Amino acid sequence: MSGIPDPEEFRARARQWLGTVARPRTADGKWGSGSDSVAVFDNWTEEQEHAHTARVQEWERTRYDQGWSALHWEETYGGRGLPAYYEQLYRAEEAAFDVPHRPEIFPVTQALVAPAIAIWGTGEQKRRLLRPILRTDELACQLFSETEAGSDLAAVRTRAVREGDTWVLTGHKVWTSGARVATWGVAVCRTDPDVRKHAGITVFLVRMDAPGVTVRPIRQMTGGTSFNEVYLDDVRVPDTDRLGPVGEGWRVTLSVLAAERLDSGSLGLDNADRALDLAAHLPRPLTGGEQQRAADLHIRTLIQRLIGLRVTAALVAGREPGAEASVGKLYATETMRRTGDLVSELLGPSLVADTGEWGTYAWTEHLLGAPGYSIAGGTDEIQRTILAERVLGLPKEPVR
Repeated sequence: MSGIPDPEEFRARARQWLGTVARPRTADGKWGSGSDSVAVFDNWTEEQEHAHTARVQEWERTRYDQGWSALHWEETYGGRGLPAYYEQLYRAEEAAFDVPHRPEIFPVTQALVAPAIAIWGTGEQKRRLLRPILRTDELACQLFSETEAGSDLAAVRTRAVREGDTWVLTGHKVWTSGARVATWGVAVCRTDPDVRKHAGITVFLVRMDAPGVTVRPIRQMTGGTSFNEVYLDDVRVPDTDRLGPVGEGWRVTLSVLAAERLDSGSLGLDNADRALDLAAHLPRPLTGGEQQRAADLHIRTLIQRLIGLRVTAALVAGREPGAEASVGKLYATETMRRTGDLVSELLGPSLVADTGEWGTYAWTEHLLGAPGYSIAGGTDEIQRTILAERVLGLPKEPVR
């Protein structure tokens, strides 16, 4: 296709193409059949994670090879040069088809790490990495968080010491999704301990199979191990795999975090819709309180989708959504909380008793997992601080 198609024409062509490679979801969408999983974080063994990752990679390669991935990227990297919001138009059509569920490492790879390489990478890094990353031949995880740093990423302690054309990395990262299947880790490291903390940071692309890299799963209260801790013990990284200038790592990190918040506004909508379906199929009349909760959640899903359109509108206007992304993240985490509240009221004791009944005990994974998103992608407190400073104009330091 040449030029930029009309949005409706684009969506029609996307539907037509999807119809040739996937089945419509309506084919098995009957209530009470199929998977009843509403897990917020995927609850897989390592073998299951590898198997599912391979299925998603096959689908993503099909999309890429046939021109339905990397839509806003230039042709040099396999894209079509379309406006950024065309990816959201495509996703809206894909949602109606039975395609593999994309675990977190795929949006991290394609929507967070690839743009960071495009902004900060050298010409050689772009030529070497962008196509295989966009096609998902290679996957990337974030080696950001540390136990001592909390939400303050500038307080990282993982050290990188230069030895000629090589850097030696030593430290410990936590809460890393996809570390078991990733090819690369994007590591935020301290390279100068003697300057202010934001100035002494450098970012590196670390091979996850390099000597000295150890991945250990973190057992969650759901029983799953979708997160990992990663140990870096004298891991040698060539300077050619440094991302961005030495000491400019904080700016590199912020570009990744900004992209992460853009991607978080749709969180929880599928489970909210599933909770409303549960209310509609409950084998008894709803109480007045249940009706009120269900109506509130329905309205919230509409508003959350409108917030997503505001983010899209900012992209169309050529702006990087800042406040819109933070509002979307806060709103999404609250939607997830209220989804859990409604389900708890609807199911009562059957929520916590594994009777084998479809669509009951499965909800425990939502209730146990949803609170994690008030931390992931920037805590609620961080988002409120962004809004206070950038929208309300409040001072960063309290007035004394």
